[in-house]
Amino acid sequence: MLMSNRDRIARLHYMPYSFRVLQAGDHVLCAVTGRKIALEDLRYWSIARQEPYASAEASVQAERAAKRIP
Repeated sequence: MLMSNRDRIARLHYMPYSFRVLQAGDHVLCAVTGRKIALEDLRYWSIARQEPYASAEASVQAERAAKRIP
């Protein structure tokens, strides 16, 4: 029986300009908001913290929380 990747959280390795799928799935969860992000819509992440973000604003919030931006 084939396993479906629908409604499964993927595990990714974030790199500059791309990511590699380590565990199949169709979405990840934003590290700041907890919102589902479809892999085809994923645009923002932190390489250093290996975290995905739902928006640029969420990315900035995470950077501020990590004390990287005043």
